[in-house]
Amino acid sequence: MMKFFQRKAPTTALTPAVELPDLNINIVKRFASSDWKLGEIHGLSHWQRVERNGIILSLEKLNGTLCIRKDINITVVRLFAYLHDKCRLDDGWDFEHGIRAAKMLHSIRRMLLKELSDNEFSLLEKACELHTTEHKTGEPTIDTCFDADRLDLNRVGIEPSPNKMATEQGAYYAEYPHKLEQIKSLLF
Repeated sequence: MMKFFQRKAPTTALTPAVELPDLNINIVKRFASSDWKLGEIHGLSHWQRVERNGIILSLEKLNGTLCIRKDINITVVRLFAYLHDKCRLDDGWDFEHGIRAAKMLHSIRRMLLKELSDNEFSLLEKACELHTTEHKTGEPTIDTCFDADRLDLNRVGIEPSPNKMATEQGAYYAEYPHKLEQIKSLLF
């Protein structure tokens, strides 16, 4: 029997200074991986990198301590990482996969995503739907999702471009990819 996505009691530490809301992401990973036939270009290893990128893009330093920015919903960012490519038909130019992923979310809303508020669900739905067609929305959570995915384009031979990022943080890490790798090595 599959357990459902649930928020657990208080938080899980990423590092002593960065705390993420506890989230049973493994259930979502299993769902995303079920019946997955396309391989790793858009599969689990990509989704894990998108999650790490999203967490890094969500960080800010307050009073000398790294924390998640208050204007970014990190739960949505992490769920996006594992669900945005779930409905791909192939590894090529499948521009409709974001729309299909957004529609698919409705089929898992009452089971896997039942802990999400309506606002969180709406953010996740828009991020999945628009990630293949929009450059920027102006909504920090959605734009962070976009850039978390874009920062992993090098896996298919495309160098992320700073001017194609939706956030300042994404543009910074696209311009200085070694900085992204440095912070990944420190945090993960």
